[in-house]
This record gives sequence, C-alpha cells and structure tokens, in this order.
Amino acid sequence: MKIRNKQTKVLNDRVFKQMGEDEGTAVDIYRDTPVRLLGYANEVGEAFRALVHVRWVKLSYVVASGYVLADTQDKAGKALKEGADAKNVGIAAMDTLVWQAFASVIVPGQNSFSYNENYELASLTSAGRAFQEISMSHCDQGDHAGMENSRKWAVTGLGLGAIPFIVHPIDNLVHTAMDHTTRKWFGP
Repeated sequence: MKIRNKQTKVLNDRVFKQMGEDEGTAVDIYRDTPVRLLGYANEVGEAFRALVHVRWVKLSYVVASGYVLADTQDKAGKALKEGADAKNVGIAAMDTLVWQAFASVIVPGQNSFSYNENYELASLTSAGRAFQEISMSHCDQGDHAGMENSRKWAVTGLGLGAIPFIVHPIDNLVHTAMDHTTRKWFGP
C-alpha cells in the first residue's frame, strides 16, 4: 500500500503494529479498492441528470455521502482502537472528512459533465463535435427530439467516461493541498 502522507503513515504504522501486520499487507478498502468509486456516485447521478428523474440524482448524493461518512467512521474507529486520545480521534475524523469532502464531492463537482451545465463545453470537444455531426443527420430528417436525445446521451457518456481518469489525479491533488495546509496545522 502506498502511504500518501505523513499523518496517514503515522496512523497506519500504529494500527499495523497493534494488529501485528506488515504495512504491505493492509489495504484501505475506502481508498485503495473499487469501493473508492462510491465517492463519485454523485457524479454518476449528475451525468444522468438530463435522462432520469431528479430523485435518482438525489439518491446518488445519498450514496456518495454514505461512503464519505463510512470512511470517516473507519479512520476514527481505527484511531480509537489503537488507543488514541479524543483529540487524535477527532483529528483523524476531521482529516478524513475534509479529504473526502474535497476529493469526492467538491473538486469533482466543479468538473462535472452534467448536461445542463456543460453542454457547450462537451460540444467543443472532438467527440462532442463528431457526435453533433451524427445527431445533425437526425435533424435533417426532421427528428429534433432524436437529436436532443442523442446529445443528452453523448454528454452523459462523456461524463461517465471521465470518472475513472479523474479519481487518482484529484486524490493526489487533495492530499498535496492538505499536506501543505490542514495537516501542517493539526499535525499527526
């Protein structure tokens, strides 16, 4: 497992030592497995916003929020199990909650490919222009509804396709930012 920052390394070293495990054998299920993608459930909901009822979009935020809270509880619970005092348990929880808020919700939300907000941006991409050409053929046949539906699906596809490529860069960006701000202020 790659240790991303000093505070996580200190916490993990204590947990591994107490559990009698080597650092290399433990995997953080919330950060190092496909479970991490649950933090992007809201982005999936936003990608489908133009195609589904708003209740499904809201449900996607419930899933993402549940993931964030589960990871926060996991990290605080590990700190508590290792015998950390209340202050350090709070720091572990705060660190995780802030990290998850930025890495799973705030930063990806600013780059969302939801139909309503980013149709023009998607139309400027090569894929967007190519799809626009294809959908224009529907327009020539008088199928304006088909063209609009094709555009919605194209932007949804672009949004969904971007998710796997943005996870690790965003995670690393948030780790770096927190290593230079909140983690310096609160320490390990």
